Parts: sequence; structure tokens; C-alpha cells
Amino acid sequence: QVQLVESGGGLVQAGGSLRLSCAASGRIFSSDGMGWFRQAPGKEREFVAAISRSGNKISYGDSMKGRVTISRDNAKNTVYLQMNNLKPEDTAVYYCAQGRFQIATATAVAYDFWGQGTQVTVSS
Repeated sequence: QVQLVESGGGLVQAGGSLRLSCAASGRIFSSDGMGWFRQAPGKEREFVAAISRSGNKISYGDSMKGRVTISRDNAKNTVYLQMNNLKPEDTAVYYCAQGRFQIATATAVAYDFWGQGTQVTVSS
């Protein structure tokens, strides 16, 4: 059974930073592409970042490009999202996703497994 557990969310002031982690289990982590998405109240789910299974291909969504960095440690079965210069509009639940493919994709429906999400709140 695949399990994704996000951590690292919380309350931060505008301009601050957070590092999200997603620990995966139940599949061979290094075989799968990973992604981060977010969803704010009343809004649709939005792509944030994705990384290929080897880590050599990365894609970022427009909303946070230049302020986020996705990385993975296949030895630890963990994917990270470093977020800098956070803004109040970044407030959302952030979800980790895992897909049975090797690429980095922004297509949410392509992902097979999802975490429960971690709340990020940015105060002004």
C-alpha cells in the first residue's frame, strides 16, 4: 500500500520560507515521478512543481516559479519543496503526489497516489 506523508507546513510571515517534505512508502520510490500541488479554499488544485524519477528533469508552475525548488532523495524515499519569499496568496493545502512514470509532469490526473496534504498559511 502506497503512503505519502507530508510535513513541514505551518504559519509563516510574508517573505519567510518553509521546506515541505513528503515521505513515501509502498513502492520503489526511485521508479516514480513526484509532484507538488496546492489548493486554496474555493480554488482549483494548482500545479506547483514536479521532478522526474532520476531527478534530472524538473518542472515548475508559473505561480511560484523562481521562489520554489523541488528536490528528491531516493535513498530516503523523500521529496522536498523549498519555498522562499512566501506571499499571503501562497496560503493553501499543499499535496504531494506520486506517479508510475519517469517524467516530471504538471498533469494532476496522471498521478496515481496522493498524500493528505499539509497546511501552509502565510500572514501579511
